[in-house]
Amino acid sequence: MVDWSGGNDRGAVPKADAIWAGVARGETVEDPVYLRNRKIAEDWIGAFLEDELAAGRRVLAGFDFPFGYPTGFCAALTGQGDPLALWDWFAEQIDDAPDANNRFDLAGQINRDLVGGKGPFWANGLKRDVPGLPRRKDGYVNPFPERRLAEGQAKGAFTCWQMAGAGAVGSQVFMGLPVLSRLRRRFDAAVWPFEPLSAPIAIVEIWPSLTVGPAPSGTIKDAWQVAEIARQVAALSAETLTQILDVNAPEEGWIFGLGFERLLRGTPAPLRNDCFALPTGVHWTPVDEAMELLRSRLSPVTGQETVDTADALGRISAATSFARRANPPLPNTAVDGYGFAGGRPAGAQVLPLVQGRAAAGDAPGAVPAGQAIRVLTGAALPAGVDTVILQEDVTVRAGAIHFQGPIKAGANTRKAGEDVVAGAEILQAGRRMAAADLALLTATGVSQVRVRKRLKVGVLSTGDELVDAGQKAAPGQIFDANRPMLLAMIRQFGHVPIDLGRVGDDADALRARLDSAANKVDAIVTSGGASAGDEDHVSAVLDAAGAMALWRIAIKPGRPLALGMWQGVPVFGLPGNPVAAMVCTLIFARPALGLLAGADWEEPQGFDVPAAFDKRKKAGRREYLRARIRAGRAEVFASEGSGRISGLSWAEGLVELPEAAMQVSAGDVVRFIPFGSFGT
Repeated sequence: MVDWSGGNDRGAVPKADAIWAGVARGETVEDPVYLRNRKIAEDWIGAFLEDELAAGRRVLAGFDFPFGYPTGFCAALTGQGDPLALWDWFAEQIDDAPDANNRFDLAGQINRDLVGGKGPFWANGLKRDVPGLPRRKDGYVNPFPERRLAEGQAKGAFTCWQMAGAGAVGSQVFMGLPVLSRLRRRFDAAVWPFEPLSAPIAIVEIWPSLTVGPAPSGTIKDAWQVAEIARQVAALSAETLTQILDVNAPEEGWIFGLGFERLLRGTPAPLRNDCFALPTGVHWTPVDEAMELLRSRLSPVTGQETVDTADALGRISAATSFARRANPPLPNTAVDGYGFAGGRPAGAQVLPLVQGRAAAGDAPGAVPAGQAIRVLTGAALPAGVDTVILQEDVTVRAGAIHFQGPIKAGANTRKAGEDVVAGAEILQAGRRMAAADLALLTATGVSQVRVRKRLKVGVLSTGDELVDAGQKAAPGQIFDANRPMLLAMIRQFGHVPIDLGRVGDDADALRARLDSAANKVDAIVTSGGASAGDEDHVSAVLDAAGAMALWRIAIKPGRPLALGMWQGVPVFGLPGNPVAAMVCTLIFARPALGLLAGADWEEPQGFDVPAAFDKRKKAGRREYLRARIRAGRAEVFASEGSGRISGLSWAEGLVELPEAAMQVSAGDVVRFIPFGSFGT
């Protein structure tokens, strides 16, 4: 993918408004290449295409300037309707050197020949006047449409008639089409959408600003954009690519991806309104079945972005990452000692030492056969060295090392790539990145990673009985404990918590709050009002919107879980009792929100431990008891009441008891899930 320039040579130091090329092969995106002028750019692109053809690869080459003009211009100028004839015309007319070109003079000539010097081109960027080319749009006459159809659909795109000034693409067209004309003929390339893309090299028109967002701080926008659009296009499936290429624009040309911006950005499709619907006749849903329904019906709702690897802790990878460099990149020594070639048999050994040493960071030199060199841990092995003996096993005297064999060939060394080879898959999409992942990525040369944007989760409390802490509570009112708890849990899950406040038992107020939240968040978690009573407004409002399912789950504590969609945003309606709200969040909302955020389904890790309690359990519901580990046994909180918040603070995790009836006695094995396994 190439960001073009219509100006003169930009100098040796990389600059904006120059020519930049971005290359992606599969999911490997190379660093953008700075090309200071068009001569260098054409030579580089030609050599690149030759190498790709020699390797048997196909190339989709994108250039960021219009491939054609509005309807009628081509025939008026060349006498033909073929836009590729226009390419050849420009190739014959343009004189181009790194420090000067005739683009403004040619624009003036076209104006004089077509409309008496008053258009269609305007904006003279030279200090001298150019006959027929006005400096401004004053007295402008244009017998052709002002924009192509593509520019009319692409918001923010500029007209190709403007030759100079901010946003001008006219000069890029003048100076780019001759290059494309030569490349097309040299490589017998196919040009989209004018020709079928049956050749190994296809040339398409791109506009990076169509799908690429702002560049990260400290980077050159043009360089960032070509690398990013290359990554976006390389990530497309064959089916999606075919869909994007199905365009009929035989004269004007078209911008690749126009109308398919969401697919290029990798923005997920919205969830269906019926994604929470339960099968007909289902009244009580077992826990495992409820989780499988969520797992099968939910998908990511977050977009993607690229971040520096150093800033990726806790982020969810959006694409598979591949090693750009082997680890270790070269054979090296694992110890301090002396290196030489080959093993040595038993008995006394003497090897003369070469001058110098090999230390970590040194460029590897060479050691003649039969000689040794001093090496330090981590040093790349010089040529002629494949074995290292520990310094403790060596005596140095008279410029030679003395030691007793045997020693095996390859001893105390690490092979290049013995940890990771270049090109190997090192991180899969959907992984929540840990500190060790950042070390692996960095060690293998991956300085930036593609991640999911953080999921924004709104938290809303409902109920007339609630007041915020610090306010005066009237008789019958309680402080809202759920909202601070849920906001904190959302943050611990790695998402962005958005405080939506609280609303009373008022359906209109609830609808207004949900309307406001839908434009700010990716998912909503509510507490209270999730059952089917007179004041359960969350379930009633979602039901009236036509996108709600009241899941009666066979779980204790908990049971009612209102799941629905509000203006395309998934809503998780939790029970109002704090213990039930927390348990339902851990068991259901946490993995579901993870899927929406682009993560894999996250199962908590449990441990079989002896019970320190007795309990008789009825059949029918899976139960979660607040628990902690003491002396290697699971203790449970004295009360199972859903309002006993002190038990949540007391506990270190949950004991999970299955749906079947059972008698638990002290010493029996039970499953304990620490809160840490839930990410809290």
